Amino acid sequence: MRKSHPAAKNAGRVAYPLTLSAQVQNMVLQQEAVSARKMDQSLAHSLAWRAGTNWFGQILSWSSFLIVVRLLTPVDFGIVAMATVLWAYLRYVAEFGIPQTVVTLRDLTEEQIAQLNSVALLLALGCFCVAATLARPLAAFFRTPKLALVVVTICAGLLPLGCRAVSEGLLSKEMRFRTLSLLDAISAIAASIATLLLAYLGYGYWALVWGNLAGQTLRSLLVVVACPHPYSKPQMNLLREPLKFGWHVMVSVEASTGYERLDNVTAGRVLGPTALGYYGMAWNLANVPLERLTTLVTTTVPAYFAAVQNDRAALRRYLRMLTEALSLAAFPATIGFALVARDLIPFALGSKWEGVVVPLQVLCIYATLRSVVALLSKLLTAVGEARFVMWDDLAALVILPIGFYVGSHWGTQGIAAGWVVAYPMVAAPLYWKTFKTIEMPVWDYWKALRPAVHGTVVMILAVSLLRWAVLRGQILWVRLVLEIVAGAAVYMLTLLLLHRGRMQTFFGAVKGFRSGQV
Repeated sequence: MRKSHPAAKNAGRVAYPLTLSAQVQNMVLQQEAVSARKMDQSLAHSLAWRAGTNWFGQILSWSSFLIVVRLLTPVDFGIVAMATVLWAYLRYVAEFGIPQTVVTLRDLTEEQIAQLNSVALLLALGCFCVAATLARPLAAFFRTPKLALVVVTICAGLLPLGCRAVSEGLLSKEMRFRTLSLLDAISAIAASIATLLLAYLGYGYWALVWGNLAGQTLRSLLVVVACPHPYSKPQMNLLREPLKFGWHVMVSVEASTGYERLDNVTAGRVLGPTALGYYGMAWNLANVPLERLTTLVTTTVPAYFAAVQNDRAALRRYLRMLTEALSLAAFPATIGFALVARDLIPFALGSKWEGVVVPLQVLCIYATLRSVVALLSKLLTAVGEARFVMWDDLAALVILPIGFYVGSHWGTQGIAAGWVVAYPMVAAPLYWKTFKTIEMPVWDYWKALRPAVHGTVVMILAVSLLRWAVLRGQILWVRLVLEIVAGAAVYMLTLLLLHRGRMQTFFGAVKGFRSGQV
């Protein structure tokens, strides 16, 4: 009988295991691809639901706001802006980063989550007591005695906020964004109706206070009903790591809230309540085109970043896609708002609000940059870099207030300019850390921004030329309509002419993203 060569025997022995290993590897890759497609499709649907319900609620809010702003005075808005300074700080202490902790730390037990639920409630109670204690000193600081009761009333909203912290985190972790979107829309509608009714009845600044409190309370109740969770006695040995992560998130958010509110504090303290009313209105209007877009970032995207926190390629892909989408929508909206502000403000709000125009135009420049930077801190937190984000925000808490105080010597427009000058120094470390962490080349990121940048620059030139050459002496509303139509047309035309291929690729990717075929 013919003997087989030993090498042939060995080759036969190893061939089968290698083939089996390749088959297993292919099966794993296929499963990962299917999982990625499902994740993409889930994200697209979540963003669609968020966008639809947010804009529905925002349109209703804008409509009621345009009526409320004519019923109230700049002083009314200034008083509420002063009162919300304390609320802005205490609300994040009450939450202690617990919603983000539940989303990001994927291995928390049910017992740990129940204990975090108790921690959130206790913190909310404690923060309300702090608010009641500080109400009179804050009123004295702003030289407005009637402010004390307003502060206590607004901060009563801390109690329902603490009740919903864990439930909201669980809804986000489970990616139930359709439910969250519907609850947001319902609460926004309730708040708008309450505010409008109270303003019409002559309640002044109390219309803003009670309307907002009604919306907050209703949303908290609905969130808890949608995702109830039991409470449990806190044990530090089980909560040490979750609370450490929550501490980093909370300090980061507190610091960012601090520098976002200290411009209002500077305006109120240095320039007075009327100037603060103008500045506060300018801030709100500058962020109107941005608010609903960044809401998608802060409430939807972090859960998906956390779900792929160990997949650098997926993180790069999500960052590119979301940056391009945000810039295409936000850049023309914010800069376009600045271009038409001088005509839009008197037309929409009345001549008494003309002091809003210049700070609004300056703040729109800051809002443009912020629209894409907002993604970076969420991504870094999701991959475990919450400590770096915290230190960056603490540095901003030093840098930005200096800019506000120096700028206050030139009035409200000077405070607004403080954002434009100082904020890039805050954003630069976030870019460096993000690109290093996910191994993303700067050029790849610039390619995502380039279409929106080119379109916006051409839009600025076209609208400015149109206003100078054609629209001088035209009726206000005619000039406003022509500026808006021309700006939008030029922006879209620039994208089609200079970036047709890129736009086809982008919208094709979005289509595949929605269908789960990317």
